[in-house]
Amino acid sequence: METNVVLYDAETAAAPDRVSDGILRHLHTGPYTFETGATLPQIVLGYETWGTLNAEATNAVYIAHALTGDSHVARGASTEPGWWDGFVGPGKTVDTNRYFVVAANMVGGCSGSTGPASLDPEGVPWGSRFPFTTIKDSVRLEVRLADALGIKAWHTVLGGSMGGARALEWAVEFPERVKNCVVVAAAAESSAEQIAFAQAQSAAIRLDPDFAGGDYYANERVPSAGLGIARRIAHITYRTAAELDVRFGRAPQGSEQPVAGAGLDRGRYQVESYLDHQADKLVGRFDANSYLVLTEALMSHDVGRGHGSLRDALGRLEEVNFLVGAVDSDRLYWPEQSELLARMLPNPCEVKYITSPIGHDGFLTDIEQLSEPLKREIFS
Repeated sequence: METNVVLYDAETAAAPDRVSDGILRHLHTGPYTFETGATLPQIVLGYETWGTLNAEATNAVYIAHALTGDSHVARGASTEPGWWDGFVGPGKTVDTNRYFVVAANMVGGCSGSTGPASLDPEGVPWGSRFPFTTIKDSVRLEVRLADALGIKAWHTVLGGSMGGARALEWAVEFPERVKNCVVVAAAAESSAEQIAFAQAQSAAIRLDPDFAGGDYYANERVPSAGLGIARRIAHITYRTAAELDVRFGRAPQGSEQPVAGAGLDRGRYQVESYLDHQADKLVGRFDANSYLVLTEALMSHDVGRGHGSLRDALGRLEEVNFLVGAVDSDRLYWPEQSELLARMLPNPCEVKYITSPIGHDGFLTDIEQLSEPLKREIFS
């Protein structure tokens, strides 16, 4: 990704002059004490913007990325496609001719923000010493970004999957700073099953012999095998059994023979090759420690924590307009969780559905199905 690195302090600097859309910038936010009590002396947030903030600062839209996403929502002036290119841009559903769109890499990640691979004041990666991070930590730091950009309140906060959890947390923690909230393929709290899937992924990384307790950065080998297994587990939950059957069935991969060979030496089925491919793609661009930090942040997701109860937390949202979306075939974030969230809001709403055979990833591939209700109820 092309980068135009702009460093400035949140406490002293005004919002930077207009720069090209979709170019990574960095904000030094100063020290931060995490929800669990640990402190880091400096947090940097990597972020990107699209469009122009109006004089009243009333047209700002915050988009939160999912687990292995980043701040590059749309191509803009860069050479790299964004992960929601068909949804965000001039004339699109989130119209950057009308709205000032902001996206930040979540703290703990590895795409521009401070994370386990970042260096401490002595020049050593934080590694295993990086604090346990929560979705609430993400939002509390993003408040500093909003302040630095001169945004007192968001027109809309929007996200899918972990991004949806972050959008909801924004509204619960700072309801006075959120006019509209769009939560897609997410829930108010992680379920036992979602925690179980995530725990298996975390264990795969920690049990990799190259994990070295999280302090592997100076080693010749990194825990690629464990991260790859974690990605395989996750990707199965992102897709449906029906889609895998239709796409791959029991077909072998090319000339490979799955029922052949000596001992453990056999060929692969096509679906195995597909999972290998997904694992290789992630290993090539993501840090294993960051995967752990963000996965376990999502495990901890519970907007009710600190507010007495889930009902009390959602009761804070009387003045926030909501659109709740779900993927009808999602087997990770079940539509029933979206329905429950929509019913528990102070102003209950009807869940808007993405119809897709592929499952959870439909929030990425078929988000345009929500364009009509979004334009009618949010971006009118």
